[in-house]
Amino acid sequence: MSKNVLILSGSPRKGGNSDLLCDEFMRGAMDAGNTVEKIRVSEKKIGYCTACYYCQKSGGVCAKKDDMADVLQKMIDADVIVLSSPVYFYSIDAQLKTVIDRTVARWTEVKDKDFYYIVTCADEEKASQERTIECFRGYLDCVEGAREMGIIYGTGVYKPGEIKESPVFKEAYEMGKTVC
Repeated sequence: MSKNVLILSGSPRKGGNSDLLCDEFMRGAMDAGNTVEKIRVSEKKIGYCTACYYCQKSGGVCAKKDDMADVLQKMIDADVIVLSSPVYFYSIDAQLKTVIDRTVARWTEVKDKDFYYIVTCADEEKASQERTIECFRGYLDCVEGAREMGIIYGTGVYKPGEIKESPVFKEAYEMGKTVC
């Protein structure tokens, strides 16, 4: 059965290493017969949550009028969500964290999803990516019926495109093919 896959690429660098892994995951998922959309978060206008809780009084409508309403609806409609971020100071980058925080307006509707993670960093050790993974898992702990399905660890890459020389590049494609 075909699934609706949404990839949230947190990389601020188009063609950066985590963004390229998203493309490979997408290619694999499409080859497996799924419908896939990739959103480059940095190309969207998404403001920070200010904890005004207007959304609680307005049936999930945020006070901020930006691109997040559309992104959030796509998250709600997806069967599979891929969260991707480069590691910044051992954690998730601001662009993707802003999206996660802004789901508060309708977070209870983001449920029963399969989640995959894609993480890259210059450090050679997977341990350097664990706090970023824990950030993703913290979000999943709040999402009813969330299932962690797989992790792509892109280690030892800094310059854009270096990931293409890593075995993890093929791994991203292969993991995408398992979405069914």
